[in-house]
Amino acid sequence: MAEQPTSSAALSREHAAQAADRPADHGADPGDPTAERRKADHIHMALQSQVDRAVADGRFDYEPMLAASPGDRPKPVEWMGKQLSAPWWISSMTGGTAGAVQINRRLARACGQFGLGMGLGSCRALLHDDAHLPDFDVRGEMGPEGLLLANLGIAQVERSLAENRGDAIAALVAKLRADGLIVHVNPLQEWMQPEGDRIEKPPLETVQALLEQADFPIVVKEVGQGFGPASLEALLQLPLAALDFAAHGGTNFSRVEALRSNEMAQSAYERIAHLGHTAPEMVQTVNRLTDRLSGESPSRLRCPRIIVSGGVRDFLDGYWLIGNLKLPAIYAQGSAFLAPARASYAALEGFIEGQLRGMALAEAYLRVRKTLH
Repeated sequence: MAEQPTSSAALSREHAAQAADRPADHGADPGDPTAERRKADHIHMALQSQVDRAVADGRFDYEPMLAASPGDRPKPVEWMGKQLSAPWWISSMTGGTAGAVQINRRLARACGQFGLGMGLGSCRALLHDDAHLPDFDVRGEMGPEGLLLANLGIAQVERSLAENRGDAIAALVAKLRADGLIVHVNPLQEWMQPEGDRIEKPPLETVQALLEQADFPIVVKEVGQGFGPASLEALLQLPLAALDFAAHGGTNFSRVEALRSNEMAQSAYERIAHLGHTAPEMVQTVNRLTDRLSGESPSRLRCPRIIVSGGVRDFLDGYWLIGNLKLPAIYAQGSAFLAPARASYAALEGFIEGQLRGMALAEAYLRVRKTLH
């Protein structure tokens, strides 16, 4: 009977056993004191490092011949008139609660240390008084060079403008020493929220009215559902500083509100809270609209930047998504920062360091396959 071929797994086990029985060769490489331990690790970990060809990441070409070892930081980017050390943004998250002060201060301090930018959580409380100002007043931790944006919901902007209090919005941006304002558009969240506001006008009209009054940059974002094609087309024709996807696939604030509601409301609205548009879908839509609007007339495409957020798990997702966009773009995460920011500043530092090093590695050796155009 012919001898059966030995599997690679069996050979790995045999080699590992043989290595364990052999005495260490302490003279193998006197110039590299780590060699013995490293080679032993290679043997013992070989079995744990097998990969399945079926789950290879097909979004990139790996090009090991074209770059030297990268440093610890990716390429910096100019964004809204300021310099970011990476194409990465901390999304708006929290404010107005006891735990928000420490979280926001840690995030702002990290932005100053690492050269990142951030959006504050909803600052609506500051339209009425300054009782919660310490929750949001983080410019001191960030430093003057960091990019910091205040944040208001579309309902609060609509009401302020209806009451001829646009100056209150400008005053809010000024007192926070912010570089501009995020307007989060959240009609579905407001509808789901037990204490939610009703929006009287189409949000597009409110944003247009604010743009006519404001002398500071404005970013428009969703809160977890993303934007459909008609909304994206309208927004790209406005003179916004940037458009933030907040796409379906990440934290979904409409679902958060559904979970806060009574059992009847949860049952009625649970399915609609899952509707929306993913970040890859929105990248494709923006690319099509960019080609069409700029082709019809360069003046029609007025929003020059995109922030890709919603379901971005790590630097690989971010690198792939912004690499597929035809407009200048950065990517953003929110909840990914939340756990380390709550744990300790050291945990937050470690998380950011790892992601920045990963992005530098991706820029050096990975080429994005243009699959979303």
